[in-house]
Amino acid sequence: MKPPRDLARDTEGIRRMAMQSMYGFLDEICEGAVVVDAEARVVWMSEKYALKLGLKSAAEALGRDVEQIIPSSLMREVLRTGKPILLDIMQLGAESFVVTRIPIRDESGKVTGAIGFALYDQLHYLKPLFSKFSRLQTELASAEKKLAEARRAKYTFSSFVGASPASQEVKRQARRAAQLDAPVLLLGETGTGKELLAHAIHASGPRANRPFISVNVAAIPETLLEAEFFGAAPGAYTGADRRGRDGKFRLAEGGTLFLDEIGDMPLPLQVKLLRVLQEKEYEPLGSDRMVKSDVRIIAATSIDLPQRVAAGGFRADLYYRLNVLALKVPPLRERLADLDGLCEAILEQLARRNGAPVQELSAEALELLRSHDWPGNVRELSNLLERAAMLSDQLRLGVDDFLPLLQPQTGRPASTEPPHRYDDALEAFERRVIRDALSASGGKVAQAAKRLGMGRATLYKKLVSLGISTK
Repeated sequence: MKPPRDLARDTEGIRRMAMQSMYGFLDEICEGAVVVDAEARVVWMSEKYALKLGLKSAAEALGRDVEQIIPSSLMREVLRTGKPILLDIMQLGAESFVVTRIPIRDESGKVTGAIGFALYDQLHYLKPLFSKFSRLQTELASAEKKLAEARRAKYTFSSFVGASPASQEVKRQARRAAQLDAPVLLLGETGTGKELLAHAIHASGPRANRPFISVNVAAIPETLLEAEFFGAAPGAYTGADRRGRDGKFRLAEGGTLFLDEIGDMPLPLQVKLLRVLQEKEYEPLGSDRMVKSDVRIIAATSIDLPQRVAAGGFRADLYYRLNVLALKVPPLRERLADLDGLCEAILEQLARRNGAPVQELSAEALELLRSHDWPGNVRELSNLLERAAMLSDQLRLGVDDFLPLLQPQTGRPASTEPPHRYDDALEAFERRVIRDALSASGGKVAQAAKRLGMGRATLYKKLVSLGISTK
């Protein structure tokens, strides 16, 4: 076994040979090299590099500032920071070079100079790297574009179908609210289109090019609400991401945050929301720093908020802060004049989605739909039309396509047994009289209603409640 000093001598020899091999390789593939001192003055330059730079010889460069020879040089930056620039592209006239710049240190570690290598202007050596980088850039740009589109408003005021006075008034108020920056409170029954109006308000306002973030307060577990809204610091709770997480306020920065079903927000979270509205700042979960916030709030609820305030389930100060611009979205039963347009728009949308021909409604079917109370509003109408369209092969949907779908879930089935109660007897009598009138009228509801001396809407309601088909 060799003594330690022989091992040290061998190690030094291998290191020296490795350095010679590296410099030999660099000299072979390089377009040139330059060395500068601690003041960025050229102390050595390869002849090949000097010719490339338009000098007669390398001697012309000695003692001059490197920028006088290579205007785009970053050697002085390497001297200042003491850090290498391992891979860069430098432009020299019409040519591009891949360059490497490395600091030179003495035994004490002090930077005494720097050496730079200009590789061939043939960049094919880096094609695999450039190709991968370009692909990653394309994928990142595509992901960012999709994310931006997902955070953009999906609807405009034209999406809120309706020309009735009630619809026109709520759209007029919403357009006015869009030009302001105060909080908006949308009130109305479920399924009336509150979220659609929230999108439209954002899309028509000055924040239209910024994010639109929607969150349903009732759909998030109470234990996660604070982190969902305000984010969390790294390790804020068990299972939290070590890098922390952004909340909805951070994602909506500069844009709009839509809080659906805000009436279900827990009281502790209401306090933090009030602070954001008043002070324009919030504190992420587990953090000790305040974060500035520039977010417009649009809230919506289907419950009676004043009643919830009176019962102690909603803070009065938050209610008054949100109730700056309150818009009452009318239920469908108060704008039945819009029913034709809504049905047409929904059926066209279904046809586009399914790649099928557009179906239409008969006049009798529309009359039947007008007689319905629509407790689920436009959402119920959309669901009903989709079910009827799926169950029918006809391009024209009639009364009998909707009667089975509109029958009350709690209605009693028709009985073939003799009635024993007055209500049963009366129902059986009504069913027989109406069927006779329909039979005599050839199934035409308008004529049957005239025979019976009642309005068509009344007759349609009885058809639904009694489960009578017009066929």
